[in-house]
Amino acid sequence: MSRLAFFVGKGGVGKTTIAAAYATHTAAADSSRRVLLVSTDPAHSLGDVLQKKLGGSPKSIQLGPRHNLWAWELNASALFRDLLREYKQGILEIVERGSLFTADEISPLLDTALPGMSEIAALFALRNVIGSAKYSHIVVDTAPFGHTVRLFGLPEQFARLLKFLELAAERDLVLAEHFGGVPPHPKPQLLEIWSESLQRLAESLSAADFFVVTTPEKFALNESVRSINEIRATAFPFRVKGVVLNRAVLRAGKCKHCREKLRKTQLAKSFLRKQFTSVPIRLAEDPGFPILGTEALKCFAEHVFLGKRLKLNPQHPKRTGSRSGPQLSSCEWPLLSSPTSFVLGKGGVGKTTISAALGFHQRKMSSEQIQICSVDPAPSLDDIFLTVVSDTPTVVLGDPDFRASELDSVALFKRWIAEIREGVDSATSSELSGVHVDLSFERQMLSALLDIVPPGLDEVLAIFHISDLRANSSTRIIIDMAPTGHALELLRMPERIQAWARVLLKSLAAHRKLALARNAAVRIAELELRARELAAALKNSGEVSLFAVMLPEPLPDRETQRLFSSLQQLGFRPLALFVNRTLLAEDVAGCARCRISWEWQSSLLADLKKRLFTEDVYVVRNFAREIAGNQGLRAITDKLWRMN
Repeated sequence: MSRLAFFVGKGGVGKTTIAAAYATHTAAADSSRRVLLVSTDPAHSLGDVLQKKLGGSPKSIQLGPRHNLWAWELNASALFRDLLREYKQGILEIVERGSLFTADEISPLLDTALPGMSEIAALFALRNVIGSAKYSHIVVDTAPFGHTVRLFGLPEQFARLLKFLELAAERDLVLAEHFGGVPPHPKPQLLEIWSESLQRLAESLSAADFFVVTTPEKFALNESVRSINEIRATAFPFRVKGVVLNRAVLRAGKCKHCREKLRKTQLAKSFLRKQFTSVPIRLAEDPGFPILGTEALKCFAEHVFLGKRLKLNPQHPKRTGSRSGPQLSSCEWPLLSSPTSFVLGKGGVGKTTISAALGFHQRKMSSEQIQICSVDPAPSLDDIFLTVVSDTPTVVLGDPDFRASELDSVALFKRWIAEIREGVDSATSSELSGVHVDLSFERQMLSALLDIVPPGLDEVLAIFHISDLRANSSTRIIIDMAPTGHALELLRMPERIQAWARVLLKSLAAHRKLALARNAAVRIAELELRARELAAALKNSGEVSLFAVMLPEPLPDRETQRLFSSLQQLGFRPLALFVNRTLLAEDVAGCARCRISWEWQSSLLADLKKRLFTEDVYVVRNFAREIAGNQGLRAITDKLWRMN
């Protein structure tokens, strides 16, 4: 059986670099090993780290004379299409036998882009590569924590789905026993295949090693602990093999930034040792420049996993900006001009900080009410506002007109399901159903169906939550989005919901004599209307503004380029781009580490506006201390620079 190693953590902490270093080290240590490095993040950076273009299938990565390492960036859409092609007929057979709908009615719904594709595709891809026995080691670079939690919850949800499908497949048996007639079909082969696959996958995952990657920042440390506790609360057998404290500073001279990072590193080590009492804490020193290419990764891995001193020669950027850095002019923070603003970007770039700063500045300059809502499944508004934030709008910073909330999609789903359950019994009773048939089996099936928490829940329910927030026209709404890949899924969701609704309404029309079908049609029509209204608002700059956030580093820079390209294809254009945590020339005097970081930043900013085709680029200075509370938000909003 393949040995599995998962690297998990908050977005932007360096999971991809650490996972790639571990995979290259594992492959280089023994030429008989066949190592697969796979990324399940829909916003991949694996090819950027390896400096090799990767495709939708494993590609060989040369390590000197060796060819025992492969890398793969999962293409969720393509994998899901393959999955559907393989199993569609079996699914349609079960649905037709176990519901009121025909295969022709359901088939168009399966052909649309379903939510949770990334996680479903990742799960089945892992099942396939494990089953192939082609690789001795599989190293998984995961999506940011919130969606990784969702991935690890899928085996349990698939078990519930199988229970529902098995029940649905027995419908003809129940009818035959009740009314007589044609003997029932045997149990569908698909269910046996999936049950066996699920069992094998669960066995493999239960033996997997998990490495938690974090950085010394409080945001990353707190989110690591919260998310690991969430994973442990599921049925998933989560075993932490090690914790990697990335971007640690182990030595500091007179540089105030490095001294503060050293202090944070020391505090983080103490914090992690208390949280992970029997787990080794590995330090990954910050060299001040990106780790790119297999040779640098092998050297970095020896430092991280063998405890050797980091001995990398400084890597300078190939292109250079001016000696004084980019041309900047001091300016005020922008005021929000639209009722709703979305803040997007790669995980870990500071979307929450910029969202909070935009709201803080708006409150300072106007009397308008502000509400910030995080739709990231691993939110961190608690940390920025130093207040416990829940799914109920909470007053923050002592300002009654400034509120914050975090979408709890599972809790919202459960409340929604509780409402549906109330109507199920009456809608399926013989008196109210519109036909004189005992529908107790339908009640049993619906009950099993409602026990399933579907993948993609975050994006679907976020759409309706945002719609509810927008209903209050007197409040400006700021949406702190999930990391790039899942943020794009959310922006695509309104039009997808409209497509699903049209298919479902057409199918339900054939069964309009049933009260259950009529009630469902009314609810679906309501959802379709709300999705249509939000889809129209997203394309209207007077209604919705998009802000993007990035860091002046190679991986966030390349992912931001891909984000802008995807937004353009969807018909969106960000109003402005914030380049967060930027070092200025006066910040780096006398510090070799900060100086080389500044060189990389300057080289990336040199032609940023030209590469992203954007006019308004704001630069936010890097602060030695973390931004939190009134004092921190006052400091960050006191200064801003516009790139000329």
